[in-house]
Amino acid sequence: MPDLPDVYRRHFEDPRRERALLSAIGFTTSFAVARGITHAIRAEVGPFHNISEGGTHIHHSTFGILGLLGLGYAWTYRWGIGPEPGGRWPSRITTILYGIASALTLDEFALWLDLKDDYWSKQGRKSIDAVTIFAGLLTIGAAGRPALQELGLLPKLLERKAE
Repeated sequence: MPDLPDVYRRHFEDPRRERALLSAIGFTTSFAVARGITHAIRAEVGPFHNISEGGTHIHHSTFGILGLLGLGYAWTYRWGIGPEPGGRWPSRITTILYGIASALTLDEFALWLDLKDDYWSKQGRKSIDAVTIFAGLLTIGAAGRPALQELGLLPKLLERKAE
């Protein structure tokens, strides 16, 4: 099997391609974790509980919005948007945080328009979760296709034919 760090360096040398992959990974992972935690809270399983202040429930979209505002502010000053003098780590970190903040915000999209918590209505909830997670995985696959192919992690059906 090829050396993973070597494959990563080769296939994600372009910062734009790397940022696309990292934001998709951040989004998909955070969306799945947020879904899992909210279902655990609802079922009263595990150490998780709702966050409240003064009797007001604080939705996790609040943290997503604050994250997006903070990243927008950082990017306004051109911090963490591309190859920095000290390396690409600031760009990688802000890109992952963008995916996380987007997932937290979009996970409670129903609150945007109705301003009420109909988050738990049964109609289409499971389908929406499945479609969103699938879309995230599809984006990861699209951004990381050459690397996944080289590592042998891409199903044979999806591999590009040799030209």
